[in-house]
Amino acid sequence: MIQPKKKKCDGECGQLAYIWKNEGGKKYCKNCYLKSRCAHEVTYTKPTKKQYRIPLKSSKKAKLDVAYTILREQYLKAKPLCQAHLPNICTNKATDIHHKQGRGIYQNDTTTWISVCRSCHDWIEHNSEQAREMGLSISRTQTT
Repeated sequence: MIQPKKKKCDGECGQLAYIWKNEGGKKYCKNCYLKSRCAHEVTYTKPTKKQYRIPLKSSKKAKLDVAYTILREQYLKAKPLCQAHLPNICTNKATDIHHKQGRGIYQNDTTTWISVCRSCHDWIEHNSEQAREMGLSISRTQTT
């Protein structure tokens, strides 16, 4: 059996070695070829078909959100002070909109909104029973 000749490796080592791969006109020994594949993460796989991604929001919901943002800014300009005004909590400057009946179908209904500061809004969200008693929230059973 004829033994292959050792040739100069064009890879990192540059030594005389048995040539493992001839790629693009360059000759590589086994070590250099495997190192270069790992270093560059070269994969010889067929490109995959581009996956369809389901949008996070429907186009209808996205339009409602744009309308909500505009209404929210107008509402906060018209009512810049906190309407809840909870003692020992309130900071007086309204930064949030509290939806008395929750979002959903009432999201863009300004009759169910009150402008509140962040401190009052957090209190209302964490103390829903007391907020209902104070008239800051309406339970869904009361409206039906």
